[in-house]
Amino acid sequence: MSRRALIIAALTAVALPAMASAQDFAITNATVATGDGSAPIEHGTVLVRGGKVVAAGAGVAVPAGVQSVDGTGKWVTPGLFSAVTDLGLWDVEGVPNSNDTGAEKSPFNAALDVAPAINPSSEHIAISREGGVTRASVAPVNGDSIFAGQGALIDLGTGVDLVNRPHAFQFVQLGEAGAKLAGGSRVAAHVALRNALREARDLATAPTAARSSDAMLTRADALALAPVLDGRQPLYVGVERAADIRSVLALKSEFPKLNLVLVGATEGWLVASQIAAAKVPVITMPLRDLPSSFESLAATQSNVGRMKKAGVKVAIGLFSGSNQPRYAPQQAGNLVALNKLPGAAGLTWGEALAAITSVPAEISGMGGKEGVLAPGAVGDVVVWDGDPLELSSAPVEVYIDGVKQPLDNHQSRLKQRYKSLDRTYLPKAYDW
Repeated sequence: MSRRALIIAALTAVALPAMASAQDFAITNATVATGDGSAPIEHGTVLVRGGKVVAAGAGVAVPAGVQSVDGTGKWVTPGLFSAVTDLGLWDVEGVPNSNDTGAEKSPFNAALDVAPAINPSSEHIAISREGGVTRASVAPVNGDSIFAGQGALIDLGTGVDLVNRPHAFQFVQLGEAGAKLAGGSRVAAHVALRNALREARDLATAPTAARSSDAMLTRADALALAPVLDGRQPLYVGVERAADIRSVLALKSEFPKLNLVLVGATEGWLVASQIAAAKVPVITMPLRDLPSSFESLAATQSNVGRMKKAGVKVAIGLFSGSNQPRYAPQQAGNLVALNKLPGAAGLTWGEALAAITSVPAEISGMGGKEGVLAPGAVGDVVVWDGDPLELSSAPVEVYIDGVKQPLDNHQSRLKQRYKSLDRTYLPKAYDW
C-alpha cells in the first residue's frame, strides 16, 4: 500500500466512530416474557449470541465462556416495537425548519420517502430508547394530498445507519381528514384513491407509452404506487368510521393484491368480523373512549379487546407528537386492567405485551425476527426493574442487535443537573 493510501486509511479510521460489536450474554433467574402472547416465565433465562437470540425460557443452559448476569428480581422482554411514529422527523414540532413530518407545498405525494430525512441524532430517538423502544415504523404526515408518502422501518441504536427498510409502506388518509384533503367529501377521496391506483396500473402495464393528458399524478407518484398494486408494499389506510372501514375492505374487489393495514379504526369493533374475514391487520390507539369527531361516535376502550376476540390482528401504535412511544407499556397495561371492569373487553398480560412487540413487528413484515425472544430473532432485549406494564417500572438495560445501548439523553442529563443544585448563589426570589 502506498504512503498516501496509508494516510487516507488512518484518517478514515479516526473520522469514523468505533462501532460496538454484538455481545454474547445470558440473563438468568429473571421473569422472562417472550412477547409471543404467552404468560411470563419465572426463573427464566435469555441467551444471546452474535446479535441473535439463541434461546429464551426455563431450563436454558448457558455455554461456558458466555457472560452471565443474574436477573433476580428483574423482568426481561423483547424490545418494544413502536408502530406508526414520527421518530427522527422533527426536533421541535412547532419550528418548521426542524420538522420534516409533512410536505404541504411539494408537487409530489406518494413518491415522498421519509428515509433520507430521519435524523439518528434526534433526542426523541434517545428518549424512546431509554423507554425500552428498540424498533419503529416511521410514517409521513399528509400534506395537501390523501397520499402522505412512504414510511420506513428503523432501529433505535446509536449508529448512524438506523434505517433497516426504506419504502416499507405507503400511507393514505381517508375518512374525515381524507375528505378534507380531497376537496371536502369522502366521495372525492375515494375517487382520488381509485384514480391514483388506476394510473399506477396503467403506467406499470405500459411504462413506455405516452401518459394521458388528463393524468392527475406525477410520473414519480404513479411509479411509487406500483408496488402497492401488486402487494409488495403494504398500503396503510387511515380510517376510523365503521362505514369507511367497509369501503376500504371493498377496495380489494377491484385491486385484489392490495396488502391493506387499517390505521386508527376507532369503530373497528363494530365491523370486527368483517376485518377478520378479510385478514386485514389493525394499528390503533387503545385508550380512545370519547367521540372527538363524528367518525368516532362509537369510540370505546374495549375496541382492541373486541377486535382481538373476533380474530383481528391488532397492534398498539400511532405514537406521534405528545403520544410518545415510551408510553406504550402504560397503554398496554390499561388493556390488562380493563378486564376487571364488568362488560369491558381487554387483553391478557401476554396479549398486551405482544401488542407492543411481536404483533406490530409482524404487521410491518418482520414477524419472527423482531419483537420476540425466540431462536433466530434479533438480539433486542430489555431488562426492567419490575413488571414492564406497571407505571412504576422502567428499563435498566437495553440491547439492540446484542449491543448494549446507552440510556442517557437530554432529559436524563437535565434531571441529574438539577437534582442536587447548589442553592448558595440562588437569586433572592428563590430564598425561601
